[in-house]
Amino acid sequence: MKHRVLAIVGPTACGKTEISLALRAFLPIEILCMDSMQIYRGMDIGTAKPTKQEQSQVPHHMLDIADPWEEYSVAAYRQDAMACIDAVIQRGNVPVLVGGTGMYLRALSLPMDYGDTKGDEALRCKYEELAASQGNDALHALLMEKDSVTANRLHPNDVRRVVRALEVLEMTGKPLSSQRMPGYEEGPYRILPFAPDMNRQLLYERVNLRARRMMEEGLIEEIAGLLRRGVPENAQSMQGIGYKEVLPYLKAEQSLEETLLQLQQRTRNYAKRQLTWFRADERITWMRPESADSMAQQIATIYREEPYES
Repeated sequence: MKHRVLAIVGPTACGKTEISLALRAFLPIEILCMDSMQIYRGMDIGTAKPTKQEQSQVPHHMLDIADPWEEYSVAAYRQDAMACIDAVIQRGNVPVLVGGTGMYLRALSLPMDYGDTKGDEALRCKYEELAASQGNDALHALLMEKDSVTANRLHPNDVRRVVRALEVLEMTGKPLSSQRMPGYEEGPYRILPFAPDMNRQLLYERVNLRARRMMEEGLIEEIAGLLRRGVPENAQSMQGIGYKEVLPYLKAEQSLEETLLQLQQRTRNYAKRQLTWFRADERITWMRPESADSMAQQIATIYREEPYES
């Protein structure tokens, strides 16, 4: 029997936290953070991490599990999150993934290995480093040159699958398009994802307001404190939206107003990329952005009606 897992996804500032907290009135839930920045300790304001008061309303997991100077991979997230999900299920509660990191959702939705060829860690690292240094689009373009069939069916942000395709091609000399790719039905869980279908202009207004509030609530002081603690500027954690934008201000290279405008612009761009990613996931139920309670009730109703899979 494949257990059901709820997911509340979507771009930053669309109200995921509010919906997840409202859901506790309808189902016995426990929340698992699905955000690549909220995993870090001491990074609270810039990640819009649920407050202590919000966390007290329902059990939260996968928050504050890594120090900000540590590397934390998608594979590590998959392993840790699956252990949490299984524990929640054993307690008789409903796991709810909440966040906007599409790669984390994908990692929990599919088997670890794609195709019949075993992995090669050295090759995988080579292509992952290429993506990190030159960007996801450059990695995808490389695959397009070598295996356009596979490249055309993969999103550039689906780095894991793009890396796997290049890895298989280099190991076997044959394109991954000649091998069978798994579907979501082969993943470890029956994941039911939901997202508020918010008007783009309203979303951008919420993004701008959130960025301003972060600055008012002490984002700059939070980042300065991380640097004093010895977190390197090039640490994985410091590459997140909201952190790298403040570094030039701390070096007196730009004004406070310039910093805010840049933070707002880059967060809007990030929200747009998140929307593109999630729009490509046909499993997602897009909800009219009504009250958090009404959306939570809709999610609970669909969950109760959704059958288990064998």
